[in-house]
Amino acid sequence: MKDQYAVIGNPIEHSKSPWIHAKFAEQTGEPIEYGRILGPLGGFVAEAQRFMEAGGRGMNVTVPFKLDAHAFADMLSPRVAAAGAVNTLSFDENGVRGDNTDGVGLVRDIEVNLSVSLKGARILLLGAGGAARGVVLPIFDRAPAALTIVNRTAAKAHQLVNQFAQNATESNVRFNGGGADGAEAGGQYDVVINATAGSLDAALPDCDDNAFGPGTLAYDMMYSPKPTVFMQHAQTFGARAADGLGMLVEQAAESFFIWRGVRPDGDSVLRELRGTLSKN
Repeated sequence: MKDQYAVIGNPIEHSKSPWIHAKFAEQTGEPIEYGRILGPLGGFVAEAQRFMEAGGRGMNVTVPFKLDAHAFADMLSPRVAAAGAVNTLSFDENGVRGDNTDGVGLVRDIEVNLSVSLKGARILLLGAGGAARGVVLPIFDRAPAALTIVNRTAAKAHQLVNQFAQNATESNVRFNGGGADGAEAGGQYDVVINATAGSLDAALPDCDDNAFGPGTLAYDMMYSPKPTVFMQHAQTFGARAADGLGMLVEQAAESFFIWRGVRPDGDSVLRELRGTLSKN
């Protein structure tokens, strides 16, 4: 008998998670099966309870259920408190534990797969929603010199700055934010991260063009077979551009590690996944 895991979301048929975790299981020899669950809107708790009672060991959670998963968990990891949302659930005799692996996935992709160190870097984070909130503390953990948050609505950026001000002080990181009308002023950044959902609609986030240069990594959390509008825009200024496919793989690797105590090699799986997408 293999241990059962799944990803739940709505929609869910597009999810690459079953493919990724099948590769991790093949690579590590861990006896798992991983499927998809289409959760009815408003029906997350019933589906999660059913899966757990049938012997399920853990779930990944995607939109629109990350807040439902947060409420469903009996115990929350410290990084969930920062993210405000859960994307990984573990079920055992002690109850339901919630975690969030998105920020770790982002940092590992940038530092391990893309070989860009965040230590001492000047980082610009575009967006102040849930995606941005979930990566702030993992970025602080890498000891950058500065992190600036820019959002179309300046008040939301200020909220994030206030929320994490103490963490920034403890990590000795210069931390500020505001609207897209000048808060990002400061010339070229080492890393510019697009945490907005603009790429889903081919919309370019508000950002000063001076933020980009030949020494910049422009990172879009979204991914697609072709470069996103944000990536294309950054490349016109000589920046190196990357999408969030590696983040997807690395956050899955972190979930696998939480569940199994074994850390799979994300890079080899990422390269194979990238190859399959380019053929479609």
